[in-house]
Amino acid sequence: MLTLSELIDVKGEKGNFEIDILKKPRYVDLDLCIGCGACAEKCPGKADDEYNEDLVKRKSVYVEYAQAVPLKYRIDPETCLKLTKDKCGNCEEACPTSAINFDDKEETVTIKTGSIILSPGYKPFDPSQFDNYQYSNYPNVVTAMEFERILSATGPTMGHITTMPKVPVNPKKKKDKELAAYRKDPKKIAWFQCVGSRDINKCDNAHCSSVCCMYAVKEAIISKEHAGDELDCSIFFMDMRTPGKDFEKYYNNAQEKHGINFIRSRVHSVTEVPGTHDLEVVYADEAGEIQKEIYDMVVLSVGLEIPEETRNLAEKLNIEMSPGGFCNTSTFDPVSSSVDGIYVAGAFNRPQDIPQSVLDASAAASAAGDDLSPARNTLTKKLEEVPRINVVGERPRIGVFICDCGSNIKGVVDCAHVTEYAKTLPYVEFADEPMFACSQDTQDKMVEYIKEKNLNRIVVAACTPKTHEPLFQETLENAGLNKYLFEMTNIRNHDSWVHKNNPDMATKKAKDLVRMAVSKAALSEPLKEEKIPMDERVMVVGGGMAGISAARSLSAQGYEVHIIEKQDRLGGEALKLHKTPKGEDIQKKLKSIAEDVNANDNIKVHLNTTIESTDGFVGNFKSRITENGDSSEIEYGAAVLATGATAHEPDEYGFGMDDRVVTSLDLDRMLIENSAELDKMNSATFIQCVGSRDTNRPYCSKICCTHSVHNAIELKTRKPDMDVFILYRDIRTYGENELLYKQARDLGVIFIRYDLENKPDVRTENGSLVIKARDHVLGQPLEIESDLLVLATAIVPRKDEKLANFFKVPLNEEGFFVEKHAKLGPAEFATDGVFICGSGHYPKPLDEAITQGKAAASRALTLLGKKDNLFTSGTVALVDQEKCSSCGVCVAICPYSAPSFLEEGRYSGKAEINPVLCKGCGLCVASCRSGALHLKGFNTDQIFSQIFALDEVV
Repeated sequence: MLTLSELIDVKGEKGNFEIDILKKPRYVDLDLCIGCGACAEKCPGKADDEYNEDLVKRKSVYVEYAQAVPLKYRIDPETCLKLTKDKCGNCEEACPTSAINFDDKEETVTIKTGSIILSPGYKPFDPSQFDNYQYSNYPNVVTAMEFERILSATGPTMGHITTMPKVPVNPKKKKDKELAAYRKDPKKIAWFQCVGSRDINKCDNAHCSSVCCMYAVKEAIISKEHAGDELDCSIFFMDMRTPGKDFEKYYNNAQEKHGINFIRSRVHSVTEVPGTHDLEVVYADEAGEIQKEIYDMVVLSVGLEIPEETRNLAEKLNIEMSPGGFCNTSTFDPVSSSVDGIYVAGAFNRPQDIPQSVLDASAAASAAGDDLSPARNTLTKKLEEVPRINVVGERPRIGVFICDCGSNIKGVVDCAHVTEYAKTLPYVEFADEPMFACSQDTQDKMVEYIKEKNLNRIVVAACTPKTHEPLFQETLENAGLNKYLFEMTNIRNHDSWVHKNNPDMATKKAKDLVRMAVSKAALSEPLKEEKIPMDERVMVVGGGMAGISAARSLSAQGYEVHIIEKQDRLGGEALKLHKTPKGEDIQKKLKSIAEDVNANDNIKVHLNTTIESTDGFVGNFKSRITENGDSSEIEYGAAVLATGATAHEPDEYGFGMDDRVVTSLDLDRMLIENSAELDKMNSATFIQCVGSRDTNRPYCSKICCTHSVHNAIELKTRKPDMDVFILYRDIRTYGENELLYKQARDLGVIFIRYDLENKPDVRTENGSLVIKARDHVLGQPLEIESDLLVLATAIVPRKDEKLANFFKVPLNEEGFFVEKHAKLGPAEFATDGVFICGSGHYPKPLDEAITQGKAAASRALTLLGKKDNLFTSGTVALVDQEKCSSCGVCVAICPYSAPSFLEEGRYSGKAEINPVLCKGCGLCVASCRSGALHLKGFNTDQIFSQIFALDEVV
């Protein structure tokens, strides 16, 4: 990993790139720096803290944030007194390891590589150029990025929301002191949307930044949680764009549960109220009336844009850029740049949120791996295995680490007191209080402490083990300990967060939780993990574009793939689509892709095929399929579920009773067939959100707005004098699809908004199809006579519970598959060896479905690459067959089919547990009537030791 480095040139071609990288001087030796912070304590130099959006100052020698990787200090050459004036040098004297090197120079490093992934990110829009918002002049007007830091527990105000956030906490200048006198806890905060996005009047960012609506809603909700219900939060918006998975629910909850005000408007101006520094917001409401309202703070939801240096780099590399300055990619190859072998991910690809960025990154890794597969393992280095320390029979020597989590925990819990208390507990030999226990620096120190203090068990009191337990277990392994000699207790979610208004109670509870964890850790034993054999074949369920993309990526890297498709041809719902929003011919491309798949020796396509049963576990699955009436069995190591979704068939607006009322897919079919009927029509009307965003389907189907806008453009292009209307609730042409929205308006497409309480009324009058609605601009009812009514219907999941049960994967309330983690695991399930892609996960356009298909392949490849290092969990159930009564309750209750009855041998008829299938949930143990079942790592003695440790509480 090269930090403080900049790519300056690329030579060569795919498979043989030569990259020149400029390494800037750090002035601190990475090998010698231990991240102790002694240098920063003595440093007199100060500079604006970029990480905290310049709201506070930092030292000239600094670590950007406490969890930075690597956690090593650097010197800012522009503010360091030694480097600028040859004075000071305090850091050099203070450093205990002589890591300071003022003679450090920049250098150029040349590396060779076969593929390149560009993920240079974005920069937030700078609103100082807008005079109507007065960002540069008013201290209570802040950007959303600044407000993010204000909300953060590690931010300049430690999570406390206050006005005058740009004024120093302890001001020294007269002007700052005068402003600080007006500082208060705000009672009213306003968010302004689309600042630096969807704007060609005051800036050149015509695109939608995709993320601003959701982060504004999130900030408003968190603000209410921080400040209480008395805080009034208002969001001023044009269209509320919440098309992602569960985003619409979040938006609805913001209104209904948290009381966030949503005001559809574009703000005219902001002025300060004399003598108070409060802000008067002038805006026009939906009726066109000018309104004025006073707020304590205004938050500008700034958009995403590509920095000039990134544009220059792209130009140097001959990478084609989109009109908005993002990388130009095709729908069918969404992570490939115009230069062969150079791939893209993140906001440089297109404006996107965290889950899509994670998918992009995995997809780009998969695409780069396709190029490099012939060279796989040629440069592999094997990690040196740390010898395991045998602690069996040893007296417990426990090390306890109480994490501050910045101020997330320490802001409520007296961590120093808890640490001192931990030292008094039985078997505790050492206790420490790190600021961030999960930081690399603390992990390294933990290894040192284990060796130095001869510790044989570790307890960490921090946040949730759900995300951090594997990290600490890895640390134990690096120190030579069995990773199951670790116990973690959650004093954040279970303590500081729920008792934030009662620090004394929180501190007492933290002591209780630590005492319980120590008592359990004292009884912990090393557990063994069994090696899992790995079948390197993969089964992809679904032959749509997502499934095909996954299969092609896997096959390109040398793996055998079986595609299971219940229809008689590949393509899925894409077979019904005309063109992509970028104008690509979908049917032509599908035909080419299908031919490529059928000619691929690594891909076996099973058409007219259904899965009848599935058994097995990660690395060893077995499914019985019926293909054209014939039954057979497939064995494989991993599965990708790409079952897709389908269009809702409406029962409103006259659909099915009038041939002129069609769905979006019907219109696509007419366009594919080049129907002459279209040329006879003089008017067409689209109605959005048919079956979406209502009580039956409380989600946005994501693709409908862009699809309708693109088809409206197709109709206007085909027949310019045709009258085209789109009746909508919010236009959600996110990203650069916003340019289509503008193009449609320029072509004369008329957009009329409606709300859920006043839906359009469709009827036949004198043989004419009439749509009655209300013009939201004029505030008057109107009637549209239309030759064609196109219903943009919801995308509905297939709700394949049978398939979900086969693979032990969950469905949500709507019937979409539930991924492992919304942000960190959007292409995989909690069930090992099973991955997800396409609209079965959530509705998505073709390019995003293909990206997720490649991402699912990438995650599967990560698993397949571990064929020699795949092990079960040690925390699994174990049967004492001597006590087993063969009642079968464990077999019936287990959701993972781990228990079964032995069919032969001494204990025939007794239960046994398959450790590969067991997830350690404990259902069978709790249900066993004879006490024959035990859960390793959670045995009866350990559980009761924790209960007995609560005696002090009782």
